[in-house]
Amino acid sequence: MRYETGVGGWRVGPDTSFIVGQAWLARNSKNQRMKANRSFVSAGGFTVLAEIEPATRPDLRGVREQIAVLAPVADAFLVPDNHLGRATVSSVAVAHEVATMGGRSIACLNARDRNLLGLQRDLLTAAAYGVDHLLLVQGDNRSEDTRTLTPRGMFKEARESAARMGMPHLSLGVTARAGKPLPAWKREADFVLTQIDYAVEDVVAWRESLSYDGPVLVGVIVLTSAAMAGRLAGGGYGVEIPDAVVERLAREPRSGVEMAIDLVGRFRTSCCDGVHLVSGNRYRDVAQALLLKAADAAD
Repeated sequence: MRYETGVGGWRVGPDTSFIVGQAWLARNSKNQRMKANRSFVSAGGFTVLAEIEPATRPDLRGVREQIAVLAPVADAFLVPDNHLGRATVSSVAVAHEVATMGGRSIACLNARDRNLLGLQRDLLTAAAYGVDHLLLVQGDNRSEDTRTLTPRGMFKEARESAARMGMPHLSLGVTARAGKPLPAWKREADFVLTQIDYAVEDVVAWRESLSYDGPVLVGVIVLTSAAMAGRLAGGGYGVEIPDAVVERLAREPRSGVEMAIDLVGRFRTSCCDGVHLVSGNRYRDVAQALLLKAADAAD
C-alpha cells in the first residue's frame, strides 16, 4: 500500500519511510551536534520520545533502521537497558549510535543489574561518548533479583559523578506513576517519564497538582493484540487498560496503532509536556501514521 499524502514532497509508504528518515537524519545531524549542550526535553513544548526495540544480538542494523524510520516523527529516542530482563547491547553504546546518525537520545540505566562500580563505569562511558541524557530506573521484575542499587542511589551517584567529571549538562530523568505523589528526591530530576496510562483527564489533573517544574512525558504503547493487553495489565507493571481498548483489539488486532496515535493527540492538546511512545515492531506503521497526521494538520 502507498499513501499519496506526503510531507515535504515525499510519497509516504512502506518502501519510502526508511528513505525519508535517512534524509531527515542527514539534514539534521549538524544541527543536533550544535545543540549537544542543551537539553532537548523541556517543559512548555511537546516532546515525542520514541523507544527503540533493543538489540539482543551483536547486530545494530535493526536499531539503525528504527532510528531512520522514526526520525522524522520523533524528537528523540529512548534506549532501554536489558529490557524485560533480557541481555541487550549497552544502552550507552546505542545512544552513541543514535548520535552518530544525527539523532538525540536518552540512555536508560537500571539499578537491577548494577553495583556501584558498574554504575560508575557506565557514567564514565557516557561521559566519554557525550551521552548527556540518562533515565534511571529500577528495572523489570524477575525471579532472581541481583539488585544492589536503587534508582535513588543511582541518582545521587550520577549527580556526584557529573560534578567530578565536569559534566554540567548531564540531564537525569526518573520514572513515576501518575496519580501517586512524587518523592522529594525525584522532584530534583530534570525530567520525568510516567508509566503507560490511558486516563488522560486523570493524568492532566495529577500533572497540574505536582509541585514540579520539569517536563513530564506520559507513556503510550502500541498494543498488537488483546492477549498483549492482558499480559501488560496482569504483569505487575501497574498499567490499567480500559475494557473498550481490549474489546477493540479483539475485533481489530491492527487497531493498536490508531488508538496509540489518537492517545498521543489527546495528550498533545492537554497540558502534558510530551509522550514516551513504545511502538515495538509496529514502528513503521507508527511513523507513517504520524507523518500523515502531520500532513493533515498542515493542510
